Amino acid sequence: MRTEKVIDYIVEWLKEYVSKSGIKGFVVGVSGGVDSAVVSILAAKTGYPVLCVEMPIHQAENQVNLAQEHILNLKKKFPNLTDIHVDLTPPFENLKSQMPKTEETDLYKLVLANTRSRLRMTTLYYFAGLHGFLVTGTGNKVEDFGVGFFTKYGDGGVDISPIADLNKSEIYMLAAALGISENIRNAPPTDGLFGDSRTDKDQLGATYEELEWAMEMAEENKSEVDFSGRELQVFQLYNKRHQANLHKFSAIPVCGIPEELK
Repeated sequence: MRTEKVIDYIVEWLKEYVSKSGIKGFVVGVSGGVDSAVVSILAAKTGYPVLCVEMPIHQAENQVNLAQEHILNLKKKFPNLTDIHVDLTPPFENLKSQMPKTEETDLYKLVLANTRSRLRMTTLYYFAGLHGFLVTGTGNKVEDFGVGFFTKYGDGGVDISPIADLNKSEIYMLAAALGISENIRNAPPTDGLFGDSRTDKDQLGATYEELEWAMEMAEENKSEVDFSGRELQVFQLYNKRHQANLHKFSAIPVCGIPEELK
């Protein structure tokens, strides 16, 4: 990949989009992960105002530290960048307390994780509306269009997606070229939505490298008979998640009423 050319291309794409839309700038949720770090720099390089929003909800200390370290470094380089810290733990706990008591099952924990993501989306749109900014997505290709590893109307609720045509491996290449700290680049990817130490690999059952391979094989119309061992396991895992999450990639189904009934 021609990394520097890709960086320039995305920055120009963002600038053109803002110019045509009449919007004033960008709002980016910064988590301490490599994806949001890359997006926040790309947005800052446009010269338009960028608001980085930190939104911890029972967040692990190391994730908070990485986010703050990244934002501090950005503010030294980009005068057009500001930040705000919003502690969403109290509103999350308040919402939780208003819901019926539920047994602590894996499903319950997943529902709460998605609730956290949707609270963050609501927060980002609050600031976007306040300042006339675009909510800028931080999802990559294998997450957004491969396994659907995002929350519907949560981190999937954005206005634009500047890195959604790049795989995770390509994001790391951009991160190195952009000078993002090794602490962020070497940190195990995690969505931080469960309040524990689980990583994306723990949730997905495969590494991003494996999932990128499976996505490529699926796009080449390979079938299960082409693989065995770990490759077959990953290929099946990818296809299962892709099929289960197709509703996230598709437009909302609309019930079309026949003209004769209107």
